[in-house]
Amino acid sequence: MTGTDPLPGEAQWLVCHTKPRCEKKFAAIMTAENLEHYLPLLEMAKRYDGRIKRFSKPLFPGYVFACVPNEKKARIYQQDLLARAIPVTDIGRFLAQMEDVRRLVASGLELTVMPLLAKGRAVKITSGPLRGLEGYVDNPRDPRGVIISVDVLQQGLLVPVPLSDLTVLP
Repeated sequence: MTGTDPLPGEAQWLVCHTKPRCEKKFAAIMTAENLEHYLPLLEMAKRYDGRIKRFSKPLFPGYVFACVPNEKKARIYQQDLLARAIPVTDIGRFLAQMEDVRRLVASGLELTVMPLLAKGRAVKITSGPLRGLEGYVDNPRDPRGVIISVDVLQQGLLVPVPLSDLTVLP
């Protein structure tokens, strides 16, 4: 399938970007409408006042994956829970990756969502003493840090920064 709209009666996979904290509500609507969808959830436990509270948290905050027939596409916006729906263009790859995500979630292993970083990708440091500085990724295969440019000298400073302290810039 290409990026064009599907034919009437044909379903299309969408990456549904929900409004903040609306993932579970949107998934419940998909269930009520009998529409195929996937909201990967992680089971969490937190200690409050000596008691342990268990809850589920979206693996990808703000996103639900849904397969929606063309004639029902307008319906997914009716509850005002979605910001936008992005069509999936490479369905085979998408379905394979979603199966990988299902297996990872089912494994019970601890998961952390990390941005995919490429050499030269612009990033911003989000915490620690260097918070607010911008630089670029040196080597994503061996992430030793971020290079902060000193353009006037045509030099850069390699600073070790954990990946969890980085945000990818557009």
